[in-house]
Amino acid sequence: MAEPVPVIRKLEHALADDDFAWSLLLVGEDQTDKLATLTGDLRGPVSTTGDGKQITSGFSYWGIGPTIAWANATNDPFYLVMKAGAESFLRHWRKVRPHVENGGFHLVSLGVGTGVKDRTILSDMLRNNRDMYYIPVDMSSEMLRMGTLEPVRGARFPVSQVLPVQLDFSIADNMDELAQMLARLVGDDPILFTLTGNTLANFESDEELLSILTGVLRPQDRLLLEVASTTRLDQETADAAADEYHQTRAFAEFVTSALRYNTDLKINNDRVKFIGEVEDEDALLVKILWQNDTDDEIRMELPDHTEVVLPIGDTIRLYTTRKYSTARLKRLTESCRLTPVEAIQSQFRYTRRPNPFGLELLLLAPDAAGEAAHSLADDIWAT
Repeated sequence: MAEPVPVIRKLEHALADDDFAWSLLLVGEDQTDKLATLTGDLRGPVSTTGDGKQITSGFSYWGIGPTIAWANATNDPFYLVMKAGAESFLRHWRKVRPHVENGGFHLVSLGVGTGVKDRTILSDMLRNNRDMYYIPVDMSSEMLRMGTLEPVRGARFPVSQVLPVQLDFSIADNMDELAQMLARLVGDDPILFTLTGNTLANFESDEELLSILTGVLRPQDRLLLEVASTTRLDQETADAAADEYHQTRAFAEFVTSALRYNTDLKINNDRVKFIGEVEDEDALLVKILWQNDTDDEIRMELPDHTEVVLPIGDTIRLYTTRKYSTARLKRLTESCRLTPVEAIQSQFRYTRRPNPFGLELLLLAPDAAGEAAHSLADDIWAT
């Protein structure tokens, strides 16, 4: 009797000629655990500065409601930062591309977003490696479904070589498990990990996240990191950074969506505060908060049907983002033992007056990659 064919092998053929919108997904976490984490974060201590109760980074996009709100925000013509970022990425990528065109790289996209940037990368990389795999990783399965449509259809990337993975990559154990799975999947082939869209800036400890990602890089792997940048570090510029996000109602709808869909809190956008400050003298930090600025306490029901009291002045941090100086980027990469192979920076051009803000795209190699990368790093950080 013949051995049974594993279901995964048969699945490719079963779906090949089916025009139904099937979506294959490898789930790496128990979603009830994620809901418990969110509930616990919303029970945090009282704080008037956004340092108590919070929606941590991945939960801002978790669930169908926040996913739709994010898609609406990215398509808002008044969200100029997003538009400028999409336009500059193509220019930046063209300069980075020669470093990863050869060698048989696979792509692991951390935080898939809308998939537009992945489409650009895959279109180029597939020409040189027809056997490459595309592995988008995100905490939100809904974001994975939405975000993979663009690169698969736009870049005509083979569906049989796509493996979306639901996983919170900010957890060290999760990344270790992902790295082991990838090693079994691709062997010694190099992997290009990408963290674009200023995603690094959304985490409370950006250095901790970067260190976690560095820990899974092999000498042959590379990390493509895109961050928002600033040439000035003062309170006036920090206020301007906060105002960027305050200009579009669609973004406010997005940052409040996790509260809308996971609690019974009635959201008034007038209670959403955008606060900018200088962080550690080498970056601008923007905190977006909901604040009880009424004259009475507010009760909020949590996903487990318990209540939490929000006293007068209490806050819930909805979102965190940053703009980085060159000094901060150098400090982060050196601390995580990463060496820049290439770095491209450009300023935003959508205002008439000189603008201190821009985007920077860095291709990073682990220190174990060798001395060649070190000599390039000296030139990059010297500019």
